[in-house]
Amino acid sequence: MDRREIFSAMAATLLAAPVASRSAAAEEAKKTHRLAIHVDQNDADVMRLALNNTRNAFELYQELGHELAVEIVCYSQGLHMLRDDTSPVKNEIRALRKIVPQVAFGACNNTKTNMEKREGKPVPIIAEATIVPAGIVRLVELQEAGYHYVKP
Repeated sequence: MDRREIFSAMAATLLAAPVASRSAAAEEAKKTHRLAIHVDQNDADVMRLALNNTRNAFELYQELGHELAVEIVCYSQGLHMLRDDTSPVKNEIRALRKIVPQVAFGACNNTKTNMEKREGKPVPIIAEATIVPAGIVRLVELQEAGYHYVKP
């Protein structure tokens, strides 16, 4: 190949690139990311990290034109995150729902039941949460559905 042929081939490649990137960008814009976040500690810093991870992922994907499906699953001592009477982050949860309305919260019923037996009283769960039969099973189901697992 002589120099002219090489330059012609390079020019053709460069001219074709924007069309290919626009097509790839259109495909990427339709992309939905799935995130399962696991909280099992009664630690306000860990809880806030889970909320911040959710907000940060949402904001980045939103800038890219992507969708985000996210569920924070709480069990064991992490259930305190979703307890109406003991949550150190319930105001932050409400604030996050205003920014990321699609964020879901799964509260482990096994943990809730055990806490109620131990404490001798009902354990109130915040309105933003849904009770799931078992937190660990919910995390497995989410991963089987294509969610990516994160533990802050």
